[in-house]
Amino acid sequence: PVTSPTPDARAALLSLEQIGIKLGLDQIRALVDALGRPDRAFPSIVVAGTNGKGSVTAMLERGLRAAGLRTGRYTSPHLVALEERFAIDGRDITTETFDAAARRVLAASVALPAPPSFFEATTALALEVFREARIDVAVLEVGLGGRLDATNVVSSMAVAITAVDFDHEAFLGHTIEAIAREKAGVIKPNGLVVLAPNPPAVETIVSETCATRGARLLRAAHVVIESTTMDAGQAVVTMTTPRRRYDDLRLGLRGRHQIDNARTAVRLLEALDGTGRFAIDEAAIRTAVEDVIWPGRLELVRSAAGEILIDGAHNPAGARALAAYVIETYGRRLPFVVAIMHDKQIDTILTALAPAASCFVCTAPETPRAARPDELALAATRVAPDVAVSTAADPMTAIDRAAAAGSPVVVAGSLYLAGDVRAHVS
Repeated sequence: PVTSPTPDARAALLSLEQIGIKLGLDQIRALVDALGRPDRAFPSIVVAGTNGKGSVTAMLERGLRAAGLRTGRYTSPHLVALEERFAIDGRDITTETFDAAARRVLAASVALPAPPSFFEATTALALEVFREARIDVAVLEVGLGGRLDATNVVSSMAVAITAVDFDHEAFLGHTIEAIAREKAGVIKPNGLVVLAPNPPAVETIVSETCATRGARLLRAAHVVIESTTMDAGQAVVTMTTPRRRYDDLRLGLRGRHQIDNARTAVRLLEALDGTGRFAIDEAAIRTAVEDVIWPGRLELVRSAAGEILIDGAHNPAGARALAAYVIETYGRRLPFVVAIMHDKQIDTILTALAPAASCFVCTAPETPRAARPDELALAATRVAPDVAVSTAADPMTAIDRAAAAGSPVVVAGSLYLAGDVRAHVS
């Protein structure tokens, strides 16, 4: 157990990563109790789901900020710096703010029977930072699942559930129904829930959970898309909600799949305005989906090697969305640099990417979770025999090699990889 806060709070916090994933709410409850329940100092909105939850979190925060509210945003993982996980009014917190809050969290953890996990500690840190900043509202992205995720310690005023698909099956279950039940665990009694378009099995479970808990369920599918055009990878849509019509919204985040994320965010922001607790007008809602940035998700950057398209695409659904984007936007196969964590569905992810890939250059970021490049290469040769495959010891060497095969180079398969590349080129 942690016996005392160390002078290097950042190193002490990072050392908690060796504990690994630990689902359950007892530890986080004890930790926020020791901190004096910072989560009760402000209302929170929680975003759960498999894909799109980071994008929806970013849109919600941007809309609330555009409405004049002081916001806190908590997301994971970070791409380059830990501070990215914690934003006040859309800006990452400073190193000084992080270190001071880390010391307080570590000091509070002394009273716990066992040390918190890294995610439990960072969740508590977010709540502590937000309380200190006197925010008006927090938007919290669920880390893993929902029911037993540390973010579920808060009594959220509203919940968004994005697209539910297969990921983290070892923790969440091996059927879509089991995964949906874990995601639906964030729904609070008498709360507000907005559900993104999802398969019928997910709809049923979320609907039943809302009925059991007396929660109000709104469906993003009831937002009608009147027209869609794609321009340079961005969707321009006209949508009609039960409340109003939005003409020619140019979505700030690339990819056709962002349409459903925007429908979800718009529906929830309208519902929050309807409660009378916040005033969120049409202009703020337009800003939410048009003026939003979310790094590492279909992010186009320039480097010495040429253009690079960076996307996490770390599960099968994300990989399918990326492949569809490449085919629709570029109309041809592109060279891919790929790295995938060894606990992911490697074959399925590579199979999903293959139709858009002219070649795979397999590599690994600096994390013990990463599959070895030669392991990926073997899998790629097996599942996509028509795609040329090679390996590179590190991501930047892989990009140089892939760039010789065409432009832009697509970087995909892992947010760890996305972070490594962004650290070198941004």
